[in-house]
This record gives sequence, C-alpha cells and structure tokens, in this order.
Amino acid sequence: MAILANKKNKTELLKELEAENFKRITISFYRYVEIKDPKRLRDELYLFWDQLRCKGRIYLAHEGINAQMSVPEHNFENFKHHLYSYPEFIGIPFKFAVEEKKYSFLKLVVKVRKKIVADGIDDPDFKPWDTGQYLNAEEFNRMMELPDAIVVDMRNHYESEVGHFEGAILPDADTFREEIPIVAEMLAEHKDKPVLMYCTGGIRCEKASAYLKYKGFKKVYHLQGGIIQYAREVREKNLKSKFIGLNFVFDERMGERITPDIIANCHQCGKPCDRHVNCKNDACHLLFIQCEECEGKMNGCCSDKCREVSLLPPEVQKALRKGKITSNPHQVFNKSKKNYLLKRFENQLP
Repeated sequence: MAILANKKNKTELLKELEAENFKRITISFYRYVEIKDPKRLRDELYLFWDQLRCKGRIYLAHEGINAQMSVPEHNFENFKHHLYSYPEFIGIPFKFAVEEKKYSFLKLVVKVRKKIVADGIDDPDFKPWDTGQYLNAEEFNRMMELPDAIVVDMRNHYESEVGHFEGAILPDADTFREEIPIVAEMLAEHKDKPVLMYCTGGIRCEKASAYLKYKGFKKVYHLQGGIIQYAREVREKNLKSKFIGLNFVFDERMGERITPDIIANCHQCGKPCDRHVNCKNDACHLLFIQCEECEGKMNGCCSDKCREVSLLPPEVQKALRKGKITSNPHQVFNKSKKNYLLKRFENQLP
C-alpha cells in the first residue's frame, strides 16, 4: 500500500522545488457540504493529487472541505476536472493568490478533522450552511458607506494587525473559536443593523454569518471569497481598496501585499513593519513581527533568552528541548497578553 504522507525533511523539499522547471498556481477553496466518509475521500484525493505533484494543506470533515494548495500550472485543468468529478465539489469556486510564489507550500498534507474550521459550537441545532448574504467587492464597498453599517474582522488579532478594512471592528482574539462568542456579545445590542463580515478567504466569516443569524441578527452579510477575492476584484475593476496593508496568509509567504500601507510596527523596536516571522529558537517558534534590523541584532529571535539559546550548538539545543513542549504553531505575540506569553515559555528554556 502506498504511503499516504510525505516524510521528507524541509531541506529535501526545498531542493525538489528549486529543481522544478514549471510554474505553479496557488489557490484556495472551501465548501460547507455533507461528506459521509472523509477518511476514504482523504486517501483518494491524496493519491491523485500527489501524482499531479500538488502541494498544500487540505482539511476534510463531515461538514465539508477547506483547502489551500499549490498546483503545477500544466496540471491545473486535470486537477480541476478530478475535483469536480465529485458531486460534493462540482463548481466549487477557486480563489487565486494575489502574489504568486513557488514556495507557498512545501508538501502535500491532507487531514481529516472534526470540523474544517474549529468553532467551539456544539449546538446540534446550528446549521453552518444557513449563512448570511454574499457581497462582492463593489457591493461591500458600497455597504460600508451606510451610516449604521458595522464591519467586523473575523480573523485573529495578529492577522488584522498588519492589514484590515478601514473602520472595522478588530477583536483581540487568538483563535476563531475564541472570537465567535466575543463578536456575538459585542454586537448583541445591534441585531437590526447591517453587519458586514470578512476574513482571508471567506470560510470563517461565512460560518460566523450563519452563527449570527442563528443568534437572531437580521441583516448579516459576508465578503464572498474574502480578502483574497476582494483584492483581485479591486484590481480587475479598478475600484478603491478599502482594505489597507497586508493580508496575512497561512503558508510560507506569511502575507500578500494589498496596498503599500504599513500599519503595524516591529514588536521589538517599534519602527513601521508588517513582517511576520517565527522565533528561530526551536523551543519557542513564537509568531511575531520583526524588522530586518532587529532580525540581525536578535539572530531572528523574540527575546534575549531565546537568542542565547539559538547561538548554542545544535546538539546542546536539542538536549535542552528533550522532554519539553516545543514549536507550538499556535503561540503568537499579543501585545495585550505579552507577559503571559513570555512566562509561558520560561519553563521551556534553560
């Protein structure tokens, strides 16, 4: 039986990408739809997409599919035809990356999860497919001008920190699961006002719009295709972009430039910067914003303690990490929780 996982290390994967002599297309897509056997479907998709040399991160659940992928340009039609051969995915719309880079994904990962977006909602009466009304870029811009419109960013705080729509509510949340009840509570007294929601590719705000409808909100809208599709429509139709800054993306690129505005600051020196990095100390890997100057001074680390560790011989670092929790991808810098996060890593460092 074929091994349905790529076990190569990062160095090997990068060498393979560098040796490629063809272009790639970076896409994302999702759909809330009932999938009866996600495990069987997972294996089928992996085997076929691996043959096409696709890369990416795909989640399957009984409630649907959520995918971000890099597909060889010459295999794209074959990939599309195969995906559309499944009744659940016929006509599923693709969102194409604003900035194309070969290294958006290093390998193919297809996983089965309880939900395609973790939301913390266990109410059996909640229907994620009963969503609010779609808005394209032009409609979203126009509705933002309404005097009583409320615009809500349904992304995590570290995403909205580097780019967001003008005048949007930016909840201080680390996860979507945490953000949904926060937003419902914040807007509880405004159930008759138009609520405009957005996120990166549409999947989070679509589910959030369904949740607000379930909670009794009357006028719920969400940006179709998210910021990714919005940016493309703005360019194609020569519209004014009401989104400013960088669109954070969950792949090797870390972000797509939407407008030249830099609205964030280096978390170490405070100078204008919207460059996300992970701390180079493998026992930390904290996600934070760091300018190139501070990267040089701090050896790519988030603190003096992590810098000290990163300069130790690799075998010493490995010994220090033994038996400790390391490289948690969900640890992010949050200014309102800075001391909490730093203390959290104290027991992981010498």
